[in-house]
Amino acid sequence: MKKIELNDVSVSYIVGDFSNLGLKDVLIQKIKGTYTAKEFTAVQHVSFSIEEGDLLGIIGANGAGKSTLLKVISGIMRPTAGTMAVNGTVASLLELGTGFDGDLTVRENTFLRGAMLGYTREFMNETYDSIIGFAELKEFEDRKFSHLSSGMKSRLAFSIACLVNPDILILDEVLSVGDGAFRKKSEDKMLEIINGGATTLLVSHSIAQIRRMATKVLWLDRGKQMGFGDPEEICDKYEKFLNIKDTGE
Repeated sequence: MKKIELNDVSVSYIVGDFSNLGLKDVLIQKIKGTYTAKEFTAVQHVSFSIEEGDLLGIIGANGAGKSTLLKVISGIMRPTAGTMAVNGTVASLLELGTGFDGDLTVRENTFLRGAMLGYTREFMNETYDSIIGFAELKEFEDRKFSHLSSGMKSRLAFSIACLVNPDILILDEVLSVGDGAFRKKSEDKMLEIINGGATTLLVSHSIAQIRRMATKVLWLDRGKQMGFGDPEEICDKYEKFLNIKDTGE
């Protein structure tokens, strides 16, 4: 069964320096016909499909459109062209700290984040100890979220995303934060989720990690789809591309 399918998806938005323009100035320029706006296309004509149990590794340099694509699949943004189908409940971890309140405690934020993902209080009561235990934050559950280190925040966010049993798990560079032991534990948990039938999308700058974990790879460059398919084949092409850019050949 296809869990995610994109057909010729593009994402564009208006950009420009509006800092010196007020609403009145914009309206005057529009009336005079002198107002211009630039359109930036972050994702261009991307097409792929993945099935239940796949781990899609998404690779590319900064500015390639990876995070934008994940936001579209998560439902945060809408594609401006093309069609998309996402089948199943989605747990996304796109930015460290997203969905948390710095003034609330770790315990309160765990329940808040669970509610935002659509889970009941009863379910979160049953899952809470597992989440805090996996995140290794039992001693910090009554601390304010803002008092945690970036590694602690990442562990909590990852634990919530992974332990609420999503059909589709979306992770953007979250495994790069934290110590080596927790990264290993996170990888093991992701493999457990995949073996349980969940579908995972992972953005990572670690090609070794993508080779080790992904079942399929999508390569983006400046919003364009450069390749999709077998991890070894796509990663080889990507590394060759990087080497050519570095040497200027």
